[in-house]
Amino acid sequence: MAAPAACTRFSDNYDLKEELGKGAFSVVRRCVQKSTGLEFAAKIINTKKLSARDFQKLEREARICRKLQHPNIVRLHDSIQEEHFHYLVFDLVTGGELFEDIVAREFYSEADASHCIQQILESVHHCHSNGVVHRDLKPENLLLASKAKGAAVKLADFGLAIEVPGDQQAWFGFAGTPGYLSPEVLKKEPYGKPVDIWACGVILYILLVGYPPFWDEDQHRLYAQIKIGAYDYPSPEWDTVTAEAKSLINEMLTVNPSKRITASEALKHPWICQRERVASMVHRQETVDCLKKFNARRKLKGAILTTMLATRNFSSRSIITKKGDGSQVKESTDSSTTLEDDDIKARKQEIIKMTEQLIEAINTGEYEAYTKICDPHLTAFEPEALGNLVEGMDFHKFYFDNVLGKNCKALNTTILNPHVHLMGDEAACIAYVRLTQYMDKQGQAHTHQSEETRVWHKRDNKWQNVHFHRSSVTPPFAMK
Repeated sequence: MAAPAACTRFSDNYDLKEELGKGAFSVVRRCVQKSTGLEFAAKIINTKKLSARDFQKLEREARICRKLQHPNIVRLHDSIQEEHFHYLVFDLVTGGELFEDIVAREFYSEADASHCIQQILESVHHCHSNGVVHRDLKPENLLLASKAKGAAVKLADFGLAIEVPGDQQAWFGFAGTPGYLSPEVLKKEPYGKPVDIWACGVILYILLVGYPPFWDEDQHRLYAQIKIGAYDYPSPEWDTVTAEAKSLINEMLTVNPSKRITASEALKHPWICQRERVASMVHRQETVDCLKKFNARRKLKGAILTTMLATRNFSSRSIITKKGDGSQVKESTDSSTTLEDDDIKARKQEIIKMTEQLIEAINTGEYEAYTKICDPHLTAFEPEALGNLVEGMDFHKFYFDNVLGKNCKALNTTILNPHVHLMGDEAACIAYVRLTQYMDKQGQAHTHQSEETRVWHKRDNKWQNVHFHRSSVTPPFAMK
């Protein structure tokens, strides 16, 4: 349902209504299409505040959502770009989360769990058939179209989704939510569509007993369990689950992704396609009771995370606050925290590593290596410049030619307490204490401390040091 060609502004097509939720750089509001009177949910993103990387992700999300048209997927109806705002117009889903609906039901059986996972697998199969991997399948992203009995389950939130043609496997970055991450992602191995099936296996396990297959408060121990697929079916709650249901979970939670069942194969599994004959119809009260506790834990974590995010300017992937009526459109970080790329951590480590390389070039007196890491117009405040701002490499070259490596026998530098501030995707600043140990020509050992700040800028996919500021009087051979 694309907008008429003549209309380029959101307000030409839609009337905005009340707010449904909020993120760091976006707000979700109910809207009414003027020409039809139909209701939708408009996710309004303030693009002024987005980094280039976030903007690329937004465009990717819109491109992926336009591809996907399926009754079990929250559909993108319109995408309108204005000067400072981007509007994504989605289905208005008013049924709330699937897991919240289950605990409110009077009757819930294994057959109901089969019907739920079938709809989830239908949505995943559609994604995979269109070369899309969701990467963040979890209860928070499984919504119901309406509050009507038997309303369709809809998969939401494609903020972390990627395009993966065919059976391609590659390292697409560390992304997902801890309890639903697959072994191959945790091992940082190439991955693809099977990661979504692993998450479906985790979801199915929860649907049957109300608690997850992998659980530990300590994230490292949790990851260790997942990597080896260490789950079981404890008594008594699993005693009443059919062998066929366990068999499907086993095929989904297969550690080797190449041997894991596909969405298409899972939909043909007897427990799904012959549900009436195979799945148990007995009410599972214990599952409902456990699921209530599981939901409460998720919501508590979400509330804590919301508080954290409210006090810090995180990325655009933050919480959407839900209204009591259950109307919502989801973003990717919510109550079970979504991780994107261990991304921030990896980029900070990269800056620390570059700084260590630069100092190593200074310690060894390798001017050529130093120039490769520094911008030719490097600016610096340092004690040797007597309070002046120095620009260019000549000032530094003098020390490489005449001092560095000539006044000491041995030199060792330690970086203490490095703090990295990322400024968008292409710039970063690092502050640290630099401890320099050296032996003079008389064999005397000395230690010197200085405080440094370096600004890094990424050009042509390569980090360069563009500015530094060093405090204290540094012996000439420990400088730069």
